[in-house]
Amino acid sequence: MHSIKRFIPATFVVLWATGFIGARYAMPWAEPFTFLAARFVIAAILLAVLMLVLSSKRATRKEALHATGAGILMHGVYLGAVFWAIHRGMPAGFSALIVGLQPLITAVLAGKFLGEAILPRHWAGLGIGLIGIVIVLWPKLGALGGGVTVATLTASLVSVLGMSAGTIWQKRFASGGDLVAATMWQYVGGAAVMILAALAFETHTVVINGELIFAMAWLVLVLSLGAIFLLMVMIRDGEMSKVASLFYLVPAVTALIAWALFDEQLNALQIVGMAITTFGVGLATARPNKGGIVELRN
Repeated sequence: MHSIKRFIPATFVVLWATGFIGARYAMPWAEPFTFLAARFVIAAILLAVLMLVLSSKRATRKEALHATGAGILMHGVYLGAVFWAIHRGMPAGFSALIVGLQPLITAVLAGKFLGEAILPRHWAGLGIGLIGIVIVLWPKLGALGGGVTVATLTASLVSVLGMSAGTIWQKRFASGGDLVAATMWQYVGGAAVMILAALAFETHTVVINGELIFAMAWLVLVLSLGAIFLLMVMIRDGEMSKVASLFYLVPAVTALIAWALFDEQLNALQIVGMAITTFGVGLATARPNKGGIVELRN
């Protein structure tokens, strides 16, 4: 089991990075809050069925409330704000750069609310990782256009705070129960926020076609179930500052996927940025071995 868990961080980063595929295909055909509401409802239903199949332990009222609260922040606030900003014209690269602040914010919150010791080498790793993110995304920031407004910038910052606060909440209050039950209640919370937002701000116009169906299936099965389960395992078993640092790798992996699938440009500077980011994450997740020497781990 321990050998299998070693592959969880890398697998999570790859799966999480594929989220842009679904967003790229879905946004022309559905409004963001309406799409996310449907995604979260479907995910919650599938998890409820999985609970029955696996005879999972039901969450207590307290566990359900805490998981719902974490879901409101991690799914409703985070994804809702990101999708809304991009739908309003925020360039995906610029949005990713802002979201790249999340590991640093999470580390600060983890030190304050979880009592985690953030050592100088961890801060150095987080800082180096952020520099790498800037280098990777720099070529995409040339044409910002009119999508960068006070509203979209605010939404992007709110998304970062939502994800950081949600993961801290999950670690502190909701990581002790059954993972399937906890994740189901997370999506109940996310769905509630998105349904209210869709009713208040959108027309609920949806064009059903192959791209939208593919995007929904991908985001529900690969992201909402696969990647989130891996994230919950890492939150349960690891320190939040180290878990959060993995998000630095997502833009680099996303750039590689975009290069492979959509022939998007990938230059030497971005490759250097990826190497710097990887080094920073390795430093942030380093642990000393028995001799006191820092050992980098994947």
